[in-house]
Amino acid sequence: VQLQASGGGVVQAGGSMRLSCAASGRTFSSYAMGWFRQPPGKEREFVAAISWNGRSTVYADSVKGRFTISRDNTKNTMYLQMNNLKPEDTAVYYCAADRPRVGVWGAPVNANISDYDYWGQGTLVTVSS
Repeated sequence: VQLQASGGGVVQAGGSMRLSCAASGRTFSSYAMGWFRQPPGKEREFVAAISWNGRSTVYADSVKGRFTISRDNTKNTMYLQMNNLKPEDTAVYYCAADRPRVGVWGAPVNANISDYDYWGQGTLVTVSS
C-alpha cells in the first residue's frame, strides 16, 4: 500500500488543522493506521492510532483531548483533526499502516511504531507562538 499525507502548513498557537492520509490499494480497510510525528532534532514518536474498522482509537497523552483520529474506508483515507495546537506540536507528521497478521482479517489498534509496515512521506506542521 502507498500512503500520501497532506494538510500540513503553518498555524498560530490555539488554531486547528486537519491532516489527511490517502492510501492506494484494495486492502486499506483491513489495516490499522497510525499518525506519528518527528519534532525538530528529536526521534519519531507516536501520536494516534485507529483500528481497521475505526472502532478503537488510542492517543499519546500529549495530544489526548485535542487531536482526533478517524478514517473513511470507502475513501481509503485517514484523518487527524488537530485542535488547540501548541508550539510543541511542531513536527513532520507521518501516516503509517499496520497490516493484519496472517489469518486475521483486520488489524487492531496499535501504538507500537516498530509494528508499522508502510509509511507516507510526511507533512510539516509548524505552530507559531
